[in-house]
Order: sequence, then C-alpha cells, then structure tokens
Amino acid sequence: MASELRPVSFPSRDITIAGHLRLPDGFDERSRYAALVIVTPGSSVKEQVGAVYGGKMADRGFVTLAFDPSYQGESGGEPRDLEDPAARVEDVRCAVDHLMTLPFVDEARVGVLGVCNGGGYAVSAAMTEHRIRAVGTVVAVNMGRAWRQTQGSPAAIAAALEGVGKERTATARGEEPQRSPWIADSMEEARAAGEADPDTLDAVAFYTERRPAETRTNRLLASSNGLLLGFDAFHLVGELLTQPLQVVVGGRLGTTFSHEDGRMLFERAPGGEDLLVVEGAGHYDLYDKDEYVDQAVERLDGFYRKHLR
Repeated sequence: MASELRPVSFPSRDITIAGHLRLPDGFDERSRYAALVIVTPGSSVKEQVGAVYGGKMADRGFVTLAFDPSYQGESGGEPRDLEDPAARVEDVRCAVDHLMTLPFVDEARVGVLGVCNGGGYAVSAAMTEHRIRAVGTVVAVNMGRAWRQTQGSPAAIAAALEGVGKERTATARGEEPQRSPWIADSMEEARAAGEADPDTLDAVAFYTERRPAETRTNRLLASSNGLLLGFDAFHLVGELLTQPLQVVVGGRLGTTFSHEDGRMLFERAPGGEDLLVVEGAGHYDLYDKDEYVDQAVERLDGFYRKHLR
C-alpha cells in the first residue's frame, strides 16, 4: 500500500506549525477516518521518526499527522532551537484542533502516538486533552527525568540552573544566545571524542546516516535547559490519564532508560491496557528498523482499532 502525503500548516498559539498529513491507500474524501497525531522525539523533525510511524500507520488505514515542533524544523517561532515542553504539549493540542477541521476525520476517533521524548509529551497532552481517545507510546522518555538524571546530583542541577540564569541575563543584554549539539554531528566526530555508549552511537547513526534531514539543526538553545529541568511528563498520570494506553518498550536496556520509563508509565496509568516488550530491540532500533518497528506497529494497530472503531 502507498499512502498519500499532503503538506499542511496550522497555528499553535502565534506560531505556524509545518506538518505532513498522510492519507491511507484508497482514501475517499467522503468517508470518515480514525486519525493519529504523531509526536516526534527531541530534536527530530517530521521527515524522520514521524515519517516512519506516520507512514506505517497510514498504511494500516489511519489518517496521520506528524509535524515539526514550535521553534524547530520548518515550523515558525523565535528563538530558534528552543525545546520548550509547554510549547510542545500545546503543539499536540493544536494538532488535534487541526484534525477537527478536516471533514474526513471522525472527531470521536482521534488518538496520539508519541515516540521517545514525544511519548512523554503525548502523555502530558492527553492528560488534559480528552479529545484524544487512545494513547500509544514507543520507547517513551520522561524528558524532565532524563535531563535531571544527566546532571547527576542536586548540586549539579542547582549549578545548571544558575548557568541558565546567567545565559538569559547575557542574552537580555544583547549577547548572542548559546546553542549546543544534542549529539555529535557525525559518527567520525563521536568516535574522535571517544564516545563508546552504544545508545549514543546508535542515535548518531540514526540522525546522521540512517535518516538524516536537512531541516534538523541538531542544536539546543541553552535556555531550554531550565525548562527541561523543571518538567515532568508523567506528573499526575495516576489521576488524569484515564484514556486507554498502549506502551511499547525495547527489550534491551540502555542509557536512555526508556524501558524503565515505559514500565513506570504503564504501572501508574489507570488506563494502562498493554505493555509490549520488543525483545532484542534497543531504544533507537524502534525508530526505524523494520524487524522491530513492525512488531510495535502490529500491536498499536490492534490497540487503535479496538478503541477508535
């Protein structure tokens, strides 16, 4: 099957979001379809993980909408390269708004599918966005947890926040904002730096070799650090995430801790319905490797068909 891709745009607050709407094979404007909002990982643009899952779910008969986050990719917003959890969660809500304007989308059959960091944002949005009827995550990461854990200690977190304050002061006084790479810009650079962590190397391979995209800058605005350190994607999950939930994690544990985050999410969510462990898969294997992604898609297809009939 071959899905049709339509470039679209929609507003998120005062920012124009660039998206890719995928329509299933045999699409009929007069029919009404179940639809999925695809929420991408941190630093990822719609042509990468969003295209993988958006395309595969469209091949299963769903209308899918993947998009570049505010301040990133082809979407608008200043300053560029900002990773703002509140904006990213609002982007998800506004993607639902856009689907509600399409006559061929059944407003009672809308779900969300988030991958990695996008899984955390999808969950955070769904807690208060109940037009989302079903929630699926693949290697979901609570980005706030990950950012705090990376610092290593409360003292280091405090020092990082002091640094954010100094950076904002410098920017307010007219200095050029600081940006840093999310990951190495190439495998050669990663190896030259002595990087040995398999997950980090797999991330570099995915973004620079397996699925590069010209609109991805691989840069993070320094002031994002304060926003990320203060974020918790799973806060209030036990009280507010009442929709059915499908969690997919890789069987191979690693330094992203998405396996642990996924299990925690499943255990805390009242609507937790199923937890699929894809044996042998690492975190980034579930971004684009068919032998693993297709297992996730098969389970997600059944889940959404059940709840978005």
